[in-house]
Amino acid sequence: MASKFRVLMVLSSATKFTKTGKQTGWYLPEFAHPYTVLSDIADITVVSPKGGHSQVDPGSVGNTASTDTVSHSFLKDKESIWSNTGKLSDFVGKGKDFDVLCCPGGHAPLFDLAEDQDLKTLITEVWEAGKIVAAICHGAIVFKDVKLSNGDYLVTNSAVTGFSNEEEDRAGLTDVCPVLVETELVRMGGRFEKSEAAFKPHVTVAKGGRLITGQNPASAPGFASAIKKALVEEHSKSGL
Repeated sequence: MASKFRVLMVLSSATKFTKTGKQTGWYLPEFAHPYTVLSDIADITVVSPKGGHSQVDPGSVGNTASTDTVSHSFLKDKESIWSNTGKLSDFVGKGKDFDVLCCPGGHAPLFDLAEDQDLKTLITEVWEAGKIVAAICHGAIVFKDVKLSNGDYLVTNSAVTGFSNEEEDRAGLTDVCPVLVETELVRMGGRFEKSEAAFKPHVTVAKGGRLITGQNPASAPGFASAIKKALVEEHSKSGL
């Protein structure tokens, strides 16, 4: 049976912090969980600004692979997915063809996706086609300065979350981040939410289930489940 849905998963092409040279990339559970959960019901296309190989954050492998069975299996079995990504710019104009656009985190998006105009265009296309946009942790920086056709920021007056300024401070990386997720979401009028304690899970679902955000790596399972639930509910409402 053909898959019901199409998902566009957007990874970063950045590999290091520009100020320190420290290695970065996409954060393992934040890609592994959505990919694993959604692959049961969707065809997933994975893209990045440069295309080709997209780097996993080495720290995220050490932090989670041994304790997170989903991430461990993903890392072991699915390398071809991130070693041969499509080129993001090739999909501009095709946003309406996808049911979900999803952006995993890791610090890497701060260094390229935050200012990627092709991605901003695609997010607007997906949104204005009535579909779902989702991002987790530092991936939520992709909403920076995304405006809709009416001139409003996408996140204005909506519940949103992402890696908090407190969490960035505790990670000791505030001074080497070019932008801060919480600061940018608040600047655009988003109603920033976060868990009761740093690094605990929190997921927001706003705008009729079409704007989904997760705070941090611990939020990855809930984030993945929220996207799947929104897709299934939309499918049910449409009577397909």
